[in-house]
Amino acid sequence: MALFDRFKSKNNDAEEVPSGASTGDSASVKSETATSQVETGEANELVVSDGANQAGSVARAEDQAGATASPAREQERLVEGLEKTRTSLFGKLNKLVRGKDTIDDEVLDELEEVLVTSDVGVKTTLDIIDRVQARVARDKYVNARELQSLIRAEIASLLLDSAPDRPAAFDAPFPTRPHVVMVVGVNGVGKTTSIGKIAYRYRRAGRNVLLGAGDTFRAAATEQLEIWGERAGVDVIKQGHGADPAAVAFDTVAAGKKRNSDVVLIDTAGRLHTKAGLMDELTKIKRVMDRQVEGAPHEVLLVLDASTGQNAIRQAEVFTQSVDVTGLILTKLDGSAKGGIVIGISNEFQIPVKYIGVGEQLDDLQVFDRERFVQALFGS
Repeated sequence: MALFDRFKSKNNDAEEVPSGASTGDSASVKSETATSQVETGEANELVVSDGANQAGSVARAEDQAGATASPAREQERLVEGLEKTRTSLFGKLNKLVRGKDTIDDEVLDELEEVLVTSDVGVKTTLDIIDRVQARVARDKYVNARELQSLIRAEIASLLLDSAPDRPAAFDAPFPTRPHVVMVVGVNGVGKTTSIGKIAYRYRRAGRNVLLGAGDTFRAAATEQLEIWGERAGVDVIKQGHGADPAAVAFDTVAAGKKRNSDVVLIDTAGRLHTKAGLMDELTKIKRVMDRQVEGAPHEVLLVLDASTGQNAIRQAEVFTQSVDVTGLILTKLDGSAKGGIVIGISNEFQIPVKYIGVGEQLDDLQVFDRERFVQALFGS
């Protein structure tokens, strides 16, 4: 039985697995002896899954076809992905302004309800209301018919851009090589899937990418990352089930230095029962990576499932209290009416959204652009 078939049936707790992934039977795997020592002693056996040289047939076919979408097609997919959110928000806003000539307290109260029920969040809703009130007080001519364009402008101004030293574009230069990214998030949000898609986009941009299978506790997590690595055509550094995640991170960054990698992406465990345990685990991983490359990880990306609405905000609270999150990945925006959560989370935690997931294809993980997002959200 092929690797993909074996582990897909093995574990019901696994994240989404690429349906088009090629099997592991055709891939060669080589073993090396780990030389690193990570605080608790000798690291376990290090294995390099050779995805770069043994990329599966799916990756090769996509390369030959030029699978990466054009900017126009990406915008089209974004518009499609936000359709339910747009329909819900527009319906509520149209009902709100129908028959109204001015923006009074009644309109503002109704607007507050519209935004909260659209998963924008209480804090961000109040921020928007305050901005609208200030605008109305300043520009006496603003009326209810102009409310939609006013809200659109305020939403765009609330969303944050990525920092210059943490560029979101896949072809942008990095100040340090390798550029080390630690990816965190609970199980089931699409964390490992997002890592695979990011790796694919980086490789398509001509980058040398290396993955680290740091989720050593969830059954089939490593195998899942290997399949995504094979599909993206990049190598995966791994150890045995239950190995020290910090040891995996240490060895991956060391291998990235040796190989002169441009980008190193580290997966992490998504099931830690206490905030203290989460903080200790992530702090240790960060500390050992910094020993290999000063300042590593250069980014910590938190993956959240946008379709869970306010539950995503609660997850963000736990992770931002445990580690210095530098960017957000919002997955599963397609098919959900909860796209407002993108606005709420970014504003409430003052963290830029870096990538959004609008579909299942490899290039459906898009670089977040606030102007394009607002344009797709409002349909023009």
